[in-house]
Amino acid sequence: MNQQPKLQELIQLLDEAVTIQETTGCCHAVKSALEHIVLSGKDFIDDSFLVPETDRYARRLLHEDPQGRYVAMVMVWNVNQGTFLHDHAGKWCVECVYRGSIKVVSYSHEGSDGDLYQFKQETTIYAGPGDAGALIPPFEYHTLENASTAPTVTLHVYGGEMDWCNVFVPSENGYRMERRQLAYTS
Repeated sequence: MNQQPKLQELIQLLDEAVTIQETTGCCHAVKSALEHIVLSGKDFIDDSFLVPETDRYARRLLHEDPQGRYVAMVMVWNVNQGTFLHDHAGKWCVECVYRGSIKVVSYSHEGSDGDLYQFKQETTIYAGPGDAGALIPPFEYHTLENASTAPTVTLHVYGGEMDWCNVFVPSENGYRMERRQLAYTS
């Protein structure tokens, strides 16, 4: 199977999308690019990127823009894998389901009291192949969880390298914030 042409098309579309300077317009263009490529029905991600991990979701670099405008990655979610409530370190992000089904729960930050943060659950969405959504700060808080009985694969495009984020761990009367370093899975 020749995967390169579709991947090259995706990179070209992402390059064009991020030339739009205003963040919201950029995210809409990136979202359209991801939907277009995924909904083409053609596999374009090498099988080595699609292997789940047993102890946590896999996070693999698909493409890094040489100008540093964006990073595209593949995440593989095994059955019952998900994230803590987290932010995106102030970076915009567009996420699209490549295979399977993902549950996305978005939250709004309602304030903090000392070291406890308050969040309000906003929406819950179940997304399948070709479904995409954007997170644009300050609306960047959510959880992701595999909603399928098989591994799920998602594509993520960030407005730059995201090598850390804040996770919010449930605690009595709120959430405790912990900064987490992020790394790629081999």
